Amino acid sequence: MLKRTEGIVLKTIPIGEADLIVTYLTYDFGLIKAFAKSPRKIKSRFGSSLEPLTYSKISLWGKEYANLPRLTQSDIVMSFRCIREKLDCFLKVSEIIELTLTFLPEAEINKKIFMLLLNTLRTMEKDCNMLLTVIFYKVRFLDIVGYSPKLDGCARCGKSGFSFYISQGAIICEKCAKGMNSPIRLSPGSVKFYESLRSWNDSIIGRLKPSNSLLSELSGMINDHITYTLSRPLKLRLS
Repeated sequence: MLKRTEGIVLKTIPIGEADLIVTYLTYDFGLIKAFAKSPRKIKSRFGSSLEPLTYSKISLWGKEYANLPRLTQSDIVMSFRCIREKLDCFLKVSEIIELTLTFLPEAEINKKIFMLLLNTLRTMEKDCNMLLTVIFYKVRFLDIVGYSPKLDGCARCGKSGFSFYISQGAIICEKCAKGMNSPIRLSPGSVKFYESLRSWNDSIIGRLKPSNSLLSELSGMINDHITYTLSRPLKLRLS
């Protein structure tokens, strides 16, 4: 059975002398793995289309429920070579790739996540504020997969507040938080900015100029939330 879709290479694993197992985030099939025969022997666009982050139109051959279909065609749409060539930028992207691989189950279609990743790579290719772009991806990604922190009011009574409790994944007001462990104190500006990121279109990111202190505060809270949710930190967490 031949299947066609669009995919972004998230990672590759060498097999033998020349083969690869390629992990894609695809538009039509979600997170999948595919077997690529001898791409490391072929000095062509097929081999270069399997570089990390490359966005391609791909064809897969295999039985309907095959765990490892064969990659038969891969035509580059965007290579995102500039991201790979800048170490700091590539490491930032590696962080969000790990987040994506960790939270998304295989073969579960999620077109919103695909478009979020694709648009994030396009933004990074333009050399925008990388820390802001990573924060934006994390905020929107967690929102889509259902693990976003709740900052729009106390999770128990709805009253506004700025004390975030990691164990609750939410803001809890002073009255409701009696007897609880020490919270992360957030500024009104970071709470407001977080809620804005949840609703703004990604095209606006390049025009935003938030302060470094606001970005640092928001990044720390999100990373702590991710660490608690996963029971471990991201291996490539850099922001």
